[in-house]
Amino acid sequence: MKINRLILWILVAHILVQALHAQNTVSQLKHEGRSYFVYPYLYDECPEIPSPLVARSGLEYVIGLTPDNKYTIIPVTIENGEPQDYLHRKWYGKGSQLEVDSNDFPTLAKTGLHSLEELDKITTVTGKPVSEITRDGRPGQYSGSGFISEHENLISVLKGDNIRVAKIGLTHPELAKPLFHVFNLILIVKKDSDRGTVKAIKYNNKIVDLKFWGAKGWQNSIFNDEILGYWQIEMSRNMTEQEVKYLRKVYPRLTEEEFSRLIKKLSFIHTGEMIPYFIMRYGFYEGHTDYRADPIAISFVFGYKSIEDIEDKFPGILDHILKSEFIGPE
Repeated sequence: MKINRLILWILVAHILVQALHAQNTVSQLKHEGRSYFVYPYLYDECPEIPSPLVARSGLEYVIGLTPDNKYTIIPVTIENGEPQDYLHRKWYGKGSQLEVDSNDFPTLAKTGLHSLEELDKITTVTGKPVSEITRDGRPGQYSGSGFISEHENLISVLKGDNIRVAKIGLTHPELAKPLFHVFNLILIVKKDSDRGTVKAIKYNNKIVDLKFWGAKGWQNSIFNDEILGYWQIEMSRNMTEQEVKYLRKVYPRLTEEEFSRLIKKLSFIHTGEMIPYFIMRYGFYEGHTDYRADPIAISFVFGYKSIEDIEDKFPGILDHILKSEFIGPE
């Protein structure tokens, strides 16, 4: 009996040591005098920290929600890291996330927004003629969906979205930020599938639903750069009853189909990881393609702007501007 009891105590001690060791290998976040374990540590209740959060260390975090409704704190710092090199099966590099094309767009690098006067004078970007980028960006060229529509060109798209972003009072780096956070989250949670995945994140007090999956191959950029695309990413937010009621009051003229289309344009984004790099580096959200990440949708989904704020900037025309192409000269 004494031997069995001794063996039992040894086993219990071993388990406790192992548990303590496992806990200590989990990174910690310090915020306002408290310490929090980060991913893959799980919480039953949502940690009482902002999401997104920039810690004193400069590291960035978001709160994730798992499929079994647990919470986790995920490091998603925007930074320059290992290169993306899908050709050599290196799937988890962050690449150059802080880079802005200051040679072609000096005002963008300084202010976060383009100068329309500079855009009028642009003939090349990354050393490649604008006409060639426009040609390669059309559907059926570099990709089936294209990077711009048949009736758009690179400069008309850059101008159109720059005007839109300035009007809602944001900058291109601000709008690239949540998309980088989502991509950096993917790099973390997909490294070890045994640790599960994340179905949503808390962002500016909104719950943003996520879906992501890899493609069969990868997409090359239309610019002379290293940016590649592999991930398919969906980001969405369910509108509240109050938000839907508000839009119905403002847009009574829309049919049910048109109203549903407006809701989807505002609250659903399907894109890939190329887009935050394009936004940060060039102020490019793609034209009106299947992979467009409209800046108005980003601002709404991630809680930068309320539906009332957005409507105030585009009174009575949201349904029109969210579907209208940035048509430019050939």
